[in-house]
Amino acid sequence: MEYRARAFPKVSESHFLFGPRGSGKSTWLRHAYPRAAYLDLLDPVVFRDLSSHPERLTRMISDVPASEPVIIDEIQKAPALLDVVHRELEARGRRRQYILTGSSARKLRRTGVNLLGGRLLWRQFHPYLACELGAAFNLDRATTIGMLPLVLAAVRPAETLKAYAALHIQQEVREEASVRDLGGFARFLEAVSLSHGGQLNLSAVAAECSVTRRSVDGYVQVLEDMMLAFRLNVFGRRAKRLLASHPKFYFFDPGVYQALRPRNPLDSGREIGGGALEGLVGQHLRSWLSHREGKNELFYWRTRAGLEVDFVVFGEAGLYAFEVKSRGTVRSDDAAGLRAFRADYPESTVALLAPGPSAKVVAGIPCLDLGAFLTGIVPGHPLPIPAGR
Repeated sequence: MEYRARAFPKVSESHFLFGPRGSGKSTWLRHAYPRAAYLDLLDPVVFRDLSSHPERLTRMISDVPASEPVIIDEIQKAPALLDVVHRELEARGRRRQYILTGSSARKLRRTGVNLLGGRLLWRQFHPYLACELGAAFNLDRATTIGMLPLVLAAVRPAETLKAYAALHIQQEVREEASVRDLGGFARFLEAVSLSHGGQLNLSAVAAECSVTRRSVDGYVQVLEDMMLAFRLNVFGRRAKRLLASHPKFYFFDPGVYQALRPRNPLDSGREIGGGALEGLVGQHLRSWLSHREGKNELFYWRTRAGLEVDFVVFGEAGLYAFEVKSRGTVRSDDAAGLRAFRADYPESTVALLAPGPSAKVVAGIPCLDLGAFLTGIVPGHPLPIPAGR
């Protein structure tokens, strides 16, 4: 698969760039900064040299023009390098740009290493957006094998995805020294996959995989630190109703979710596919928000009475509410949650998203084609909602 341009803007400041393995960080950096000094800590020789003698970084980059960036890939593998970078920034000011990438910030936080006193920007890289794939984007394929460049570029995407889910995640956890009971963690991954797109009850997951609730709480935090999953809290600003208390849980990519989720005779294809589709929308909204200036967050909304809205965007970008449906035939009751939300927040923009919806409006709620909506999500641009919606 040829290189595809990413909708990820370059910046001139030094910064951290974090994102899950396989999301395309290194490939993008090599295309965006072709003349940069590139130090890959996955290279055993580079890792051995810099982890044992971090101060050698200064010598290694001494001949690099000050106008060219220094990129250190997988910085979490040699945290002591941050002290050297800090000294370089203090000594030379901002004349040289440093880009420090990683697939996990967990080790950096846990070891209490110098995070450069907040001097560096913190940016996050995500899997492909539909707009980046253009005509190659296929909704069914995206919900089946996901949007990871590593997987989409593979000769056998399904096998690569299975290996990523089964081996890579646990290997990363082992290298991070985050989990001692790898067997319990493997059971947790299967159990928590059943919560994808639903409310996360830690006690229920703990009972399912025979570990303590505290362990499950720690496991979820591991996934979040490695950017492999995320939780959404309930939107409760100026709440007018009693609301749910549990957050919702999602894996970061629908293909990874599909690979981890166990199948059983009670499963329905619509249930699994619906969760994957919902996660795909969440993934796109998170990526879009990560490129917005100002404070913006992603929530969900659910009342104690069971009325629910899948996603709520709130912040300087505005107030939006979206409900995702996996079938094109939409009914009045599909819009019940959005109607209730709009009644409580009349200033909100709401929409029901479905693959080729059978109606443009249902019960007063606008319906948008889900595939077109995802393709229209472009960083730096407004959400693709027609005027008056």
